[in-house]
Amino acid sequence: MDEKNQVEPAIGMAEGAGHFSLEAEGTPAPHAEPVSTWTPDGEKPADPPQGAGVPDEETVIAAIATVYDPEIPVNIYELGLIYAIDLHEDGSVKVEMTLTAPNCPSAQELPAQVREAVEKIDTVTTATVEIVWEPPWDMSRMSEDARLALNMF
Repeated sequence: MDEKNQVEPAIGMAEGAGHFSLEAEGTPAPHAEPVSTWTPDGEKPADPPQGAGVPDEETVIAAIATVYDPEIPVNIYELGLIYAIDLHEDGSVKVEMTLTAPNCPSAQELPAQVREAVEKIDTVTTATVEIVWEPPWDMSRMSEDARLALNMF
């Protein structure tokens, strides 16, 4: 692979007050279809998206719920860290999430884990995760199950 095709991930790139996006510089537009895919066996033409269409919201939520805050034994969906999930007909998904605090030690890894979990869904072509700070997260956003698991009534 030559240098111009290599893309280094830039975790948490600033996008204005209170926002940053988990995308690498030089990343193709989210709606661009790949021309080929690299595998350990070599390069091959890209397969068309399986089951093209709008991803199922419940499936996306289930994928996000596999991501846990390493300091809290509750998934990030139940913690109320997911503020919005936008599903598009081309299979792209945009997730807006927050963190429990701006200085959260998992600020780099949680958004990446969410993106990876969502991109594993067959009907998802691309996933974008954006960190937002407004409105600020507080414990009232947690589900009843999360409150019970953490003994926070």
